[in-house]
Amino acid sequence: MKILITGGAGFIGSAVVRHIIQNTQDSVVNLDKLTYAGNLENLKDVSTSKRYAFEQVDICNRDELDRVLQEHKPDAIMHLAAESHVDRSIDGPAEFIETNIVGTYTLLEAARQYWQNLEAQLKANFRFHHVSTDEVYGDLPHPSEAPDWEEHLFTEQTAYAPSSPYSASKASSDHLVRAWQRTYGLPTLVTNCSNNYGPYHFPEKLIPLMILNALEDKPLPVYGKGDQVRDWLYVEDHARALYRVVTKGKPGETYNIGGHNEKQNIEVVHTICDILQELRPKESGYQNLITNVKDRPGHDMRYAIDASKIQKELGWVPEESFETGIRKTVQWYFHNLEWCKRVEDGSYQRARMGVSA
Repeated sequence: MKILITGGAGFIGSAVVRHIIQNTQDSVVNLDKLTYAGNLENLKDVSTSKRYAFEQVDICNRDELDRVLQEHKPDAIMHLAAESHVDRSIDGPAEFIETNIVGTYTLLEAARQYWQNLEAQLKANFRFHHVSTDEVYGDLPHPSEAPDWEEHLFTEQTAYAPSSPYSASKASSDHLVRAWQRTYGLPTLVTNCSNNYGPYHFPEKLIPLMILNALEDKPLPVYGKGDQVRDWLYVEDHARALYRVVTKGKPGETYNIGGHNEKQNIEVVHTICDILQELRPKESGYQNLITNVKDRPGHDMRYAIDASKIQKELGWVPEESFETGIRKTVQWYFHNLEWCKRVEDGSYQRARMGVSA
């Protein structure tokens, strides 16, 4: 099987590429524009494989998409290319509309034309897998608001209620994918996942930002009281789930993917501080670096995924607990500071003024 992966040089995309090359016999075509968050260094362990190919292409470029599809003739497409940072979407939503909505539309049209011209058996087996987020659902009751808060989870039937330009753009792309399935018969799959963490995460996101700021004795900026609740999933568990969906999932279906690890942001930051204290003891500790900053507009208070469908129908469950995954993550950043320095640029410095989660 040959799989075309868009955004394969990004955080989640590169984890999927590594998983496929290292743990299966399938081939990968990595299609990535290489924006600030895309880094081919994430793929150094698999880049020399004969089953790996790279194409630097913007998903908004229809001519190039057509060329890549005709040259590589994939059996499936996994669409992960997206602008994904909420703070950036608030400051400049236009790029999110262009990439996440127009780009998805352009890719769908290229895929539809390619799929329609396939031989009967190849056409029947083809899959278009769209990778999305739990943020499209809005937010859930917070522990401080409802005594039965634990009973409220996002399911595949939860109505969409996006809060930010980012989540609105992803909701729009989800709707496009489902419309192309219903109208044209394109065999699509949609997955909505909770917050990911792990190695190679661009340092504007909560966990890597906290680790690196702490190691440099800089403030750890936490929005509001830090009581926002997120369901955390180790990125390699997500990669396994995505591969399971594209190979075993039923066309037309949606699968929610979650880590069963609800944590308040402030809990996550305290855990990072504790692990760093073990790795590099500091007389005053790291907790005193925590700084509460003004909350961002429209900040969702709680996300939590009901992942029972993917467990029941496809047999996937996460292998990492939050405790094991966060320790692996902190240790990885601690031992890979040179990688972090190489991905630093102006956008990374600006991100230190706030944090997304």
